[in-house]
This record gives sequence, C-alpha cells and structure tokens, in this order.
Amino acid sequence: MMNRRNFIGLSLKSIVLIGAGSALQSFAPGGFVLPPRKKVKLRFALASDGHYGQPETPFAEMHDSMVQLLNKEGAGRGLDFSVINGDVFHNDPKLIHPAKAAWDKLSMKYYVSHGNHDMIEESEWEKVFGTAWHHEFKHGDNAFLVLNTADIKGKYICPDLAWTRDQLARHRHAKNLFVIQHITPVKWTEHGIDCPELVEMFSQQSNLRAVFHGHDHAEDGMKEKNGKHYFFDGHLGGSWGKPYHGYRIVEVLQNGDVLCYQVDPKVEAPVNSTTVKR
Repeated sequence: MMNRRNFIGLSLKSIVLIGAGSALQSFAPGGFVLPPRKKVKLRFALASDGHYGQPETPFAEMHDSMVQLLNKEGAGRGLDFSVINGDVFHNDPKLIHPAKAAWDKLSMKYYVSHGNHDMIEESEWEKVFGTAWHHEFKHGDNAFLVLNTADIKGKYICPDLAWTRDQLARHRHAKNLFVIQHITPVKWTEHGIDCPELVEMFSQQSNLRAVFHGHDHAEDGMKEKNGKHYFFDGHLGGSWGKPYHGYRIVEVLQNGDVLCYQVDPKVEAPVNSTTVKR
C-alpha cells in the first residue's frame, strides 16, 4: 500500500481529471485514473462514529457536513447506498431520534450498524431503524452481513457466532460477500477485541471480499489476516482520532475486483487505496 506522501507526489505527475464535478471524484487511488463509471457495478460509501450528541463537539455541523459530502458523491460518480458503521449517537438513548433525522437527509438509501456508544435496547433500535443489531441485506449478486459488537452498556463483545455461521452458509453462493461490524475482531488496535472463532469463519469463506470497521477513530487504513482484508474509515465525528473527518468508498468492478479507498474531504487525492483482486 502506498503511503500518503508518495501517493501525493505520484498523483501530481500522473493523475488526470476524468470529468466535471467534485474534485474528489477526479482522482484515483495509487496514481491511476479511476475506472470508467460504466465498469463499476456497485458503488457505496462507509462512514462511522458520528457520536451525535457528544458534549463539547460540533456534532450537528459534522453530520451536516458528512451528509453533504455523501450527497455530492451520489450526485457525481454515484452511490448505490451508504453505511453508517456504528456509534450513531453518544450514550443517551434519546439521541437516536435526532441522529436518524440527520441521516435521513441523505439522498440515497442507508444502513446502520450498532456501536458501543449506541446504548439503547435492541427493540428500540429496531423500531427506529427497522433492523435488528444483526441483519443482512443484498444488492444484486452482492450480500452484506451487519454484525453487532457491543451490548447495551457498551461492553465490547464478539458477534453472535451461530447467527453468523448460518448467514455465511446461506450466502456462500453470492458473487461477493461483505461484512460490516463496528469493532474489529482482531486485537490489532488499542480498542480492538479478539474473536478467533469469527476470524476463522471469515478465513474459510471464499467469497468474503472485505470486512469494514469503525470504532478506532485513529485507524483509516487496511489490515490483512489469512488473506482477508479488514478496512477502517477513521471517524466523522467525536472528539479524538485522525485530524480529518472522512469516509471510505468501495467500488465493485465488472471484472470482479473490489476497489476501496479512503477520502479526506480536504485533499484531492485519496488517503490510501487497496484493490482486492478477484
């Protein structure tokens, strides 16, 4: 993976504009022009850790900014949907309603995962968002599992292994499978948790293309284990972490490759990129 300094140096020499619209959509990861849009079968965004309502943070402004950015992506190169990967609000269950109202301003469909700061009963979460903490959805020949990694008090937990095992088997024939869970199942980071049985399931799942995490505000890259790719997206809110509020874009290409890149809205070139080859 190319570091940011090398990437920017290369991009100044070799990246060219591919059309009008957002400059963010004019640059491609790794110094190469983004694939033509007609070669992209599916395009979605992930953002996490809005912490709506956290004291002494400009949470409303940060949410408005991210909604505008994702809507701009949708109006430009296009987004099939977005994912808000945990810590939707900050501790107080009453905050779930204004947090949802903020995300309802998105111009595309969106999905949410449950984070450790989303301290609310699962039944109430389901009333608001329409999904349980563990759920799945499909988009064309792509399957998505959304797993829960925290209890109502914010304790880190491994996802429901029986449910996950059943769903992995159910979707084994999907062309591509993606997993979304707030907390990483490998203790790579200060805030990670080890879930070896889950990791082994992922390792054995041949169509699993990527696992996406939030939670670790200071992590915005990719880590690999047993040939599987685990991605982080920094944070869009909260009071600590990377010095920018960003998001990750995923493009599933016609040739089967999956292009993932992290966006810092204040710079033209993506922070990092990984192409998961078919």
